[in-house]
Amino acid sequence: MSMGSGELGRAVGAEWVKLWSVRSTWWCLAAATVLMVLSALMLGGATVTDMVREGVAGARLTASEPAVSATSFVQFALVAMAMLAVTSEYASGGIRATLQATPIRGRVLAAKALVVAPVMVAVGVVSGGAATVAVYAVLSADVFGGLVELPPAEVALDLLRMGVFFALVAVMAVGVGAAMRSAAGTLTVMFMLLMGLPLMLLMTGSQAALEASMRMPLVAGLAFMGSTDNLTGGPIPYTAAEGLAWLAGWTAAALAAGHALLRRRDA
Repeated sequence: MSMGSGELGRAVGAEWVKLWSVRSTWWCLAAATVLMVLSALMLGGATVTDMVREGVAGARLTASEPAVSATSFVQFALVAMAMLAVTSEYASGGIRATLQATPIRGRVLAAKALVVAPVMVAVGVVSGGAATVAVYAVLSADVFGGLVELPPAEVALDLLRMGVFFALVAVMAVGVGAAMRSAAGTLTVMFMLLMGLPLMLLMTGSQAALEASMRMPLVAGLAFMGSTDNLTGGPIPYTAAEGLAWLAGWTAAALAAGHALLRRRDA
Protein backbone atom coordinates (compact mmCIF):
# COMPACT_ATOMS: atom_id res chain seq x y z
CA MET A 1 0.00 0.00 0.00
CA SER A 2 1.38 3.45 -0.93
CA MET A 3 1.80 6.19 1.65
CA GLY A 4 -1.06 8.16 0.08
CA SER A 5 -3.50 5.26 0.22
CA GLY A 6 -2.40 4.47 3.76
CA GLU A 7 -3.08 8.04 4.88
CA LEU A 8 -6.45 7.98 3.13
CA GLY A 9 -7.28 4.72 4.92
CA ARG A 10 -6.44 6.27 8.28
CA ALA A 11 -8.55 9.32 7.43
CA VAL A 12 -11.48 7.08 6.46
CA GLY A 13 -11.10 5.19 9.73
CA ALA A 14 -11.13 8.42 11.71
CA GLU A 15 -14.22 9.68 9.88
CA TRP A 16 -15.98 6.37 10.47
CA VAL A 17 -15.42 6.63 14.21
CA LYS A 18 -16.58 10.25 14.26
CA LEU A 19 -19.74 9.45 12.30
CA TRP A 20 -20.91 6.75 14.70
CA SER A 21 -19.81 8.45 17.92
CA VAL A 22 -22.46 11.19 17.84
CA ARG A 23 -26.14 10.81 18.66
CA SER A 24 -27.27 12.86 15.66
CA THR A 25 -26.28 10.00 13.33
CA TRP A 26 -28.58 7.56 15.09
CA TRP A 27 -31.43 10.07 15.32
CA CYS A 28 -31.20 10.87 11.61
CA LEU A 29 -31.16 7.19 10.67
CA ALA A 30 -34.14 6.45 12.90
CA ALA A 31 -36.05 9.44 11.52
CA ALA A 32 -35.30 8.42 7.94
CA THR A 33 -36.53 4.86 8.50
CA VAL A 34 -39.73 5.87 10.29
CA LEU A 35 -40.46 8.58 7.73
CA MET A 36 -39.82 6.17 4.87
CA VAL A 37 -42.27 3.59 6.21
CA LEU A 38 -45.02 6.06 7.10
CA SER A 39 -44.71 8.06 3.88
CA ALA A 40 -44.70 4.91 1.75
CA LEU A 41 -47.84 3.63 3.49
CA MET A 42 -49.62 6.94 2.95
CA LEU A 43 -48.56 7.26 -0.68
CA GLY A 44 -49.29 3.60 -1.37
CA GLY A 45 -52.71 3.84 0.26
CA ALA A 46 -53.61 6.89 -1.82
CA THR A 47 -52.45 5.18 -5.01
CA VAL A 48 -54.36 1.96 -4.32
CA THR A 49 -57.50 3.94 -3.47
CA ASP A 50 -57.28 5.76 -6.79
CA MET A 51 -56.70 2.49 -8.65
CA VAL A 52 -59.76 0.88 -7.03
CA ARG A 53 -61.87 3.94 -7.74
CA GLU A 54 -60.83 4.14 -11.40
CA GLY A 55 -61.05 0.37 -11.88
CA VAL A 56 -58.38 0.18 -14.57
CA ALA A 57 -58.19 -3.40 -15.84
CA GLY A 58 -54.87 -5.12 -15.13
CA ALA A 59 -53.50 -2.25 -13.01
CA ARG A 60 -50.96 -3.33 -10.42
CA LEU A 61 -48.73 -1.53 -7.92
CA THR A 62 -45.27 -2.86 -7.12
CA ALA A 63 -44.85 -2.63 -3.33
CA SER A 64 -41.55 -0.73 -3.64
CA GLU A 65 -42.97 2.07 -5.80
CA PRO A 66 -44.40 4.07 -2.86
CA ALA A 67 -41.00 3.84 -1.17
CA VAL A 68 -39.38 5.34 -4.28
CA SER A 69 -41.85 8.23 -4.13
CA ALA A 70 -41.18 8.67 -0.40
CA THR A 71 -37.51 9.44 -1.08
CA SER A 72 -38.56 13.04 -1.80
CA PHE A 73 -39.31 13.43 1.92
CA VAL A 74 -36.77 11.07 3.47
CA GLN A 75 -33.78 12.60 1.71
CA PHE A 76 -33.69 15.59 4.06
CA ALA A 77 -33.13 13.46 7.17
CA LEU A 78 -30.13 11.92 5.42
CA VAL A 79 -28.93 15.28 4.11
CA ALA A 80 -28.87 16.46 7.73
CA MET A 81 -26.81 13.45 8.75
CA ALA A 82 -24.33 13.88 5.91
CA MET A 83 -23.83 17.61 6.27
CA LEU A 84 -23.15 17.26 10.01
CA ALA A 85 -20.11 15.15 9.13
CA VAL A 86 -18.62 18.44 7.90
CA THR A 87 -20.43 21.33 9.53
CA SER A 88 -20.32 19.99 13.11
CA GLU A 89 -16.52 20.10 12.99
CA TYR A 90 -16.58 23.75 12.00
CA ALA A 91 -19.06 24.51 14.79
CA SER A 92 -16.96 22.75 17.42
CA GLY A 93 -13.54 23.75 16.09
CA GLY A 94 -12.65 20.10 15.54
CA ILE A 95 -11.84 20.83 11.90
CA ARG A 96 -8.45 22.20 13.01
CA ALA A 97 -7.45 18.87 14.51
CA THR A 98 -8.78 17.04 11.46
CA LEU A 99 -6.71 19.16 9.07
CA GLN A 100 -3.61 18.86 11.25
CA ALA A 101 -3.95 15.07 11.22
CA THR A 102 -4.62 15.04 7.45
CA PRO A 103 -3.05 18.17 5.91
CA ILE A 104 -4.11 17.36 2.34
CA ARG A 105 -7.60 18.79 2.33
CA GLY A 106 -8.85 16.89 -0.66
CA ARG A 107 -8.06 13.72 1.24
CA VAL A 108 -10.21 14.90 4.17
CA LEU A 109 -13.15 15.55 1.86
CA ALA A 110 -12.63 12.21 0.09
CA ALA A 111 -12.57 10.37 3.42
CA LYS A 112 -15.86 11.94 4.51
CA ALA A 113 -17.48 11.06 1.18
CA LEU A 114 -16.14 7.49 1.28
CA VAL A 115 -17.65 6.98 4.74
CA VAL A 116 -21.01 8.59 4.02
CA ALA A 117 -21.69 6.95 0.63
CA PRO A 118 -21.79 3.24 1.60
CA VAL A 119 -23.75 4.04 4.76
CA MET A 120 -26.38 5.75 2.63
CA VAL A 121 -26.57 2.83 0.22
CA ALA A 122 -27.27 0.57 3.19
CA VAL A 123 -29.83 3.02 4.58
CA GLY A 124 -31.65 3.13 1.25
CA VAL A 125 -31.81 -0.64 0.98
CA VAL A 126 -32.82 -1.22 4.61
CA SER A 127 -35.34 1.62 5.02
CA GLY A 128 -36.72 1.06 1.52
CA GLY A 129 -37.00 -2.65 2.26
CA ALA A 130 -38.85 -1.99 5.50
CA ALA A 131 -41.26 0.35 3.71
CA THR A 132 -41.80 -2.15 0.91
CA VAL A 133 -42.63 -4.94 3.36
CA ALA A 134 -44.99 -2.63 5.25
CA VAL A 135 -46.79 -1.58 2.05
CA TYR A 136 -47.20 -5.17 0.94
CA ALA A 137 -48.30 -6.37 4.38
CA VAL A 138 -50.92 -3.66 4.77
CA LEU A 139 -52.15 -2.98 1.24
CA SER A 140 -52.02 -6.38 -0.51
CA ALA A 141 -55.18 -7.62 1.22
CA ASP A 142 -58.31 -8.31 -0.82
CA VAL A 143 -60.06 -5.41 0.89
CA PHE A 144 -57.73 -3.12 -1.09
CA GLY A 145 -58.43 -4.95 -4.31
CA GLY A 146 -55.37 -7.21 -4.20
CA LEU A 147 -53.58 -4.73 -6.47
CA VAL A 148 -50.21 -4.69 -4.71
CA GLU A 149 -47.58 -7.17 -5.86
CA LEU A 150 -44.04 -8.03 -4.77
CA PRO A 151 -41.89 -9.08 -7.77
CA PRO A 152 -38.42 -9.86 -6.34
CA ALA A 153 -36.32 -8.59 -9.26
CA GLU A 154 -38.13 -5.25 -9.55
CA VAL A 155 -38.11 -4.70 -5.80
CA ALA A 156 -34.39 -5.48 -5.54
CA LEU A 157 -33.60 -3.02 -8.35
CA ASP A 158 -35.75 -0.32 -6.75
CA LEU A 159 -34.02 -0.77 -3.38
CA LEU A 160 -30.56 -0.61 -4.94
CA ARG A 161 -31.47 2.52 -6.87
CA MET A 162 -32.78 4.14 -3.69
CA GLY A 163 -29.48 3.40 -1.98
CA VAL A 164 -27.47 4.91 -4.83
CA PHE A 165 -29.74 7.97 -4.90
CA PHE A 166 -29.32 8.56 -1.16
CA ALA A 167 -25.55 8.07 -1.47
CA LEU A 168 -25.18 10.65 -4.24
CA VAL A 169 -27.41 13.19 -2.48
CA ALA A 170 -25.51 12.69 0.79
CA VAL A 171 -22.12 13.12 -0.89
CA MET A 172 -23.53 16.25 -2.53
CA ALA A 173 -24.37 17.51 0.97
CA VAL A 174 -20.79 16.81 2.07
CA GLY A 175 -19.50 18.97 -0.78
CA VAL A 176 -21.98 21.77 -0.05
CA GLY A 177 -21.14 21.52 3.66
CA ALA A 178 -17.44 21.99 2.92
CA ALA A 179 -18.29 25.05 0.83
CA MET A 180 -20.78 26.63 3.24
CA ARG A 181 -19.23 25.46 6.55
CA SER A 182 -22.45 26.13 8.49
CA ALA A 183 -25.38 23.78 9.04
CA ALA A 184 -27.98 26.47 8.30
CA GLY A 185 -26.30 27.53 5.07
CA THR A 186 -25.81 23.95 3.91
CA LEU A 187 -29.39 22.95 4.63
CA THR A 188 -30.70 26.04 2.84
CA VAL A 189 -28.63 25.37 -0.27
CA MET A 190 -29.56 21.69 -0.31
CA PHE A 191 -33.27 22.48 0.09
CA MET A 192 -33.10 24.95 -2.79
CA LEU A 193 -31.25 22.47 -5.02
CA LEU A 194 -33.53 19.54 -4.22
CA MET A 195 -36.97 21.15 -3.88
CA GLY A 196 -37.12 24.93 -3.86
CA LEU A 197 -35.47 25.82 -7.15
CA PRO A 198 -37.10 23.04 -9.24
CA LEU A 199 -40.56 24.08 -8.02
CA MET A 200 -39.84 27.77 -8.63
CA LEU A 201 -38.68 27.01 -12.17
CA LEU A 202 -41.79 24.92 -12.83
CA MET A 203 -44.03 27.75 -11.63
CA THR A 204 -42.64 30.24 -14.13
CA GLY A 205 -44.35 28.48 -17.02
CA SER A 206 -41.32 29.11 -19.23
CA GLN A 207 -40.24 26.24 -21.44
CA ALA A 208 -36.58 26.97 -20.77
CA ALA A 209 -37.22 27.01 -17.01
CA LEU A 210 -39.18 23.76 -17.30
CA GLU A 211 -36.29 22.10 -19.11
CA ALA A 212 -33.87 23.37 -16.45
CA SER A 213 -36.05 22.05 -13.62
CA MET A 214 -36.03 18.62 -15.25
CA ARG A 215 -32.25 18.49 -14.81
CA MET A 216 -32.19 19.37 -11.11
CA PRO A 217 -30.95 16.69 -8.67
CA LEU A 218 -34.26 15.39 -7.29
CA VAL A 219 -35.99 15.07 -10.66
CA ALA A 220 -32.88 13.40 -12.08
CA GLY A 221 -32.91 11.04 -9.12
CA LEU A 222 -36.57 10.20 -9.62
CA ALA A 223 -35.84 9.42 -13.27
CA PHE A 224 -32.94 7.18 -12.22
CA MET A 225 -35.19 5.33 -9.78
CA GLY A 226 -37.70 4.59 -12.52
CA SER A 227 -40.30 7.28 -11.86
CA THR A 228 -41.95 8.75 -14.94
CA ASP A 229 -43.45 11.76 -13.12
CA ASN A 230 -41.72 14.96 -12.09
CA LEU A 231 -42.58 17.03 -9.01
CA THR A 232 -45.89 18.21 -10.47
CA GLY A 233 -46.96 14.91 -12.01
CA GLY A 234 -45.75 15.70 -15.52
CA PRO A 235 -43.47 13.38 -17.50
CA ILE A 236 -39.67 13.26 -17.15
CA PRO A 237 -38.28 13.47 -20.70
CA TYR A 238 -35.23 11.23 -20.36
CA THR A 239 -34.07 7.77 -19.32
CA ALA A 240 -32.90 6.33 -16.00
CA ALA A 241 -29.30 6.33 -17.24
CA GLU A 242 -29.51 10.02 -18.13
CA GLY A 243 -31.04 10.72 -14.72
CA LEU A 244 -28.09 9.02 -13.03
CA ALA A 245 -25.68 11.05 -15.16
CA TRP A 246 -27.34 14.35 -14.22
CA LEU A 247 -27.43 13.43 -10.53
CA ALA A 248 -23.80 12.31 -10.54
CA GLY A 249 -22.87 15.55 -12.31
CA TRP A 250 -24.50 17.66 -9.58
CA THR A 251 -22.71 15.61 -6.91
CA ALA A 252 -19.34 16.02 -8.65
CA ALA A 253 -19.92 19.78 -8.98
CA ALA A 254 -20.75 20.09 -5.27
CA LEU A 255 -17.62 18.15 -4.30
CA ALA A 256 -15.48 20.25 -6.64
CA ALA A 257 -16.85 23.47 -5.14
CA GLY A 258 -16.34 22.18 -1.61
CA HIS A 259 -12.79 21.09 -2.39
CA ALA A 260 -11.90 24.41 -4.01
CA LEU A 261 -13.15 26.46 -1.07
CA LEU A 262 -11.70 24.07 1.51
CA ARG A 263 -8.25 24.53 -0.05
CA ARG A 264 -8.51 28.33 -0.23
CA ARG A 265 -9.78 29.10 3.26
CA ASP A 266 -8.31 28.74 6.72
CA ALA A 267 -10.02 26.36 9.15
